[in-house]
Amino acid sequence: MLVGYLGERAQYAWWPTAFYEASSRLFLEPVFLKTSRLAQYHGVLESARRLHDEHLSAGSYHLFRLPEEVEQDLHAAVQSSVGEMLASQSPQSKEAALDALKRLAATNSTFSVGPTAIGSIEDLDSTDTLKAIAAAYLSAFTQNAKTYPYLVG
Repeated sequence: MLVGYLGERAQYAWWPTAFYEASSRLFLEPVFLKTSRLAQYHGVLESARRLHDEHLSAGSYHLFRLPEEVEQDLHAAVQSSVGEMLASQSPQSKEAALDALKRLAATNSTFSVGPTAIGSIEDLDSTDTLKAIAAAYLSAFTQNAKTYPYLVG
């Protein structure tokens, strides 16, 4: 959710969406009364997925294209009380989102532009893998560059 928020047009404009802006609720809530948070999540997910897929080879996994079971689990989490908790703690500014991403990121990472291999999809549950992904995005956002961290299948 942090990377999705930061990639939106009002922050770093990696994709042209505004699902996490306050005004999007006015548009989404009448259509998705009980699932507007889920609609935000999937809107950003699809935009970010398209951008990453354009830069990565078929068969690789990335933050916005994961194995089906993982994506189903994330969908359920966003829809559940966990998603409500995350939504209530969502960043209200670019700086707050960067600070939150910094707390998740590995401290000993190297900066890389473009596609960046992080490891294997089997390591997705590893804290080190998640920290490396967070660090890659943090570096890219702060360096005003784009990176596409991916995991091989």
